[in-house]
Amino acid sequence: MAVFDSSDGARRRHFTQSIARSVFAGMTILLILPVVAIIGLLVVRGAPALSAEFLFSAPMRGMTAGGIWPAIVGTMWLVGVSLAVAAPIGVLAAVYLNEYARDGWITRIVHLAIVNLAGVPSIVHALFGVGAFVLFLSLGTSILSASLTLAIMTLPVIIASTKEALAAVPMPFREACWNVGATRWQTIRHVVLPNSVAGILTGVILQVSRAAGETAPILFTGAAFFLPHLPQSVNDQCMALSMHLFTLSTQVPNVPPQMTYGTALVLLGLVLTVNATSIVIRSRLRRKRRW
Repeated sequence: MAVFDSSDGARRRHFTQSIARSVFAGMTILLILPVVAIIGLLVVRGAPALSAEFLFSAPMRGMTAGGIWPAIVGTMWLVGVSLAVAAPIGVLAAVYLNEYARDGWITRIVHLAIVNLAGVPSIVHALFGVGAFVLFLSLGTSILSASLTLAIMTLPVIIASTKEALAAVPMPFREACWNVGATRWQTIRHVVLPNSVAGILTGVILQVSRAAGETAPILFTGAAFFLPHLPQSVNDQCMALSMHLFTLSTQVPNVPPQMTYGTALVLLGLVLTVNATSIVIRSRLRRKRRW
């Protein structure tokens, strides 16, 4: 046997590794194929409906004609207000849990509550939103009520992802700041948060995607069945793309199929655009990390 010939054990390990690589590649392809098929179906059937009139006009003739502009604007309202509420609270809660809170039974209960809240069905959040915001706080069915419900629903994702991002910052960074006399908050503000922004954006991206696509939490709290004019404040009701898609699919007869698929394609496009933009920003920030 030559000096550099592979041994029987090395060949077996190489063969096993090749099989494992092939299995994992096949599983990845099986996961991607349904996504590609769904997007392809939406593009083929929904693209004919896309036009300036469809995107920038209001529904007409019982929502069997016209466009989806009020639903697009309403979705932006809901996502924007919910993000403005959930992001600061989620980030600050994660900072406290990771940087200030001591490990004890209270902290463990809080962590357990966050995990359980993430698994609560969206319809339960909707009923909570009706009771807490629409009735108890007398906010009525409005953008504010719906956005607060979405914020409650998405808080666990932001808290969990932010906490993981903060924990990923090496402890020597903090110790170096403390050794030169920096306070805990100065360390968090100038060292920990700047180096964990990329991970924090991950939770924000997931929040935007889920808030834009949810129907149940806004169904009873602020989404309107048909509202051809645009909302003027957070106290108004609004249409939403997810609710409008559900309405076209199940409640309105004689809707042209291309309108339904076009609405779904626009909703998917908005979510993908926001995600792609956030991913680009996150990648640039990640390259600026100091480790």
